[in-house]
Amino acid sequence: MALPRLFTSRSNWTPSLPSLIDRFFDSDLMDWDTFNFAGENMTLPAVNVKENDNEFKIEVAAPGLNKEDFKVNYDNGILTISSEKQEEKEEKEGEKVTRREFSYQSFQRSFSVPEDIINADKISAKYDNGILYVTLPKHEEAKKAKNVKEIKIS
Repeated sequence: MALPRLFTSRSNWTPSLPSLIDRFFDSDLMDWDTFNFAGENMTLPAVNVKENDNEFKIEVAAPGLNKEDFKVNYDNGILTISSEKQEEKEEKEGEKVTRREFSYQSFQRSFSVPEDIINADKISAKYDNGILYVTLPKHEEAKKAKNVKEIKIS
C-alpha cells in the first residue's frame, strides 16, 4: 500500500505583528503551510512519521516535558498534539523577593489523517525519554489492500 499523505494541517491561528517580524528574520516568511505554532521559549518539536503494514507511528521530540504536559486529540480526521507548561521561579533573601521569573512554553502540531485507513478507536500514545510516541493502527481492510502500480518512464 502506498504511504497516505499525513500533511501538517492549517489552522485558524493568525500571527501577531511581533511574530511576523520574528518570522521574517528567523525563517521563510512565505511558508504559510506551517500553521503549527510554538509558544514562548520553545521551538516547534521535530516529528518523525513512520509506516509499517499494521500502523503509522508519530514520534515527537519533546525533552524536558512530562506526560501530563501533553494533549493528544483526534477529531474528524485531524490528529492534534499539543503541550503547555508554565513555571514560576522565585529567589528570596529572607522575607524579601529579589528575583522572580515566569516561564511559559507551548506548541501544537496537527496532522490530516486518512480516516478510511486509521482505526481511530485504537490510537494510543506513550511518552518515554523525551519522545512522545503516537501509534495510529490501520483498519484490517487497509492492511490487506496493496495499491502498488508500476509507472512506465517514457
